[in-house]
Amino acid sequence: MSFIVVIPARYESTRLPGKPLLDIAGKPMIQHVYERALLSNADEVIIATDDQRIVDVINGFNGKVVLTSKEHESGTDRLQEVAQTLKLSDQQIVVNVQGDEPLIPPEVINQVARNLAINTHSAISTLVEPIDDIETIFDPNAVKVTMDKQGQVLYFSRAPLPWCRDDWSGEGKTLPASVNFYRHIGIYGYRVHLLHDFVTWPVSMLEQAEKLEQLRAMENGIRIHAEQAIEAIPAGVDTEQDLKKVRDILDAK
Repeated sequence: MSFIVVIPARYESTRLPGKPLLDIAGKPMIQHVYERALLSNADEVIIATDDQRIVDVINGFNGKVVLTSKEHESGTDRLQEVAQTLKLSDQQIVVNVQGDEPLIPPEVINQVARNLAINTHSAISTLVEPIDDIETIFDPNAVKVTMDKQGQVLYFSRAPLPWCRDDWSGEGKTLPASVNFYRHIGIYGYRVHLLHDFVTWPVSMLEQAEKLEQLRAMENGIRIHAEQAIEAIPAGVDTEQDLKKVRDILDAK
């Protein structure tokens, strides 16, 4: 199985400006992510950024980096530019690892790539984790997923999915034991030909409604494979509180 990892890293962040360069245990956050990805079975790990300041820091720790356009609206657009710049083959598997996940387990990177290699009818692979509390089910920030018996995604939604009509018809709501609920984890494997197609498609109706980019692919007939992550994936760094938690964990190590 051959795959590469691309780590999109934007300098601008509403809540944490310069997030990729924030210090964690004596290293910039993006270096922690890069080093975790190097522990996977990837043939190559590349950081894709739109900012020269990040390029300079990556060069400082001898990382591989591609400077991309500042005009991209999503990490998928940035990945496509990297694939085009490096002239990657259409069937090359690229795993997108978020640049704010300094604790990501390398094995889940391998898992996403392996699943895409095995499921040749899919152009995208991703991971999920079980939901065991009612609060998460009704939290619009937690993206829910439902799949068929072969792991093909049926739908992503910010709404409760599936909707348990009989159990949730009244005021008090609990999780029915007979239903499996899953939360989406934002790591993706792509075939390069999908990236080239994706950037040509306009924003789709469902994508616009749910604000979920992956629905654009589904509305264009793309099959997405999802599987429960084989290891728990710690939360990424979105807030000062998240940053403190990660700093405490890595300082302790």
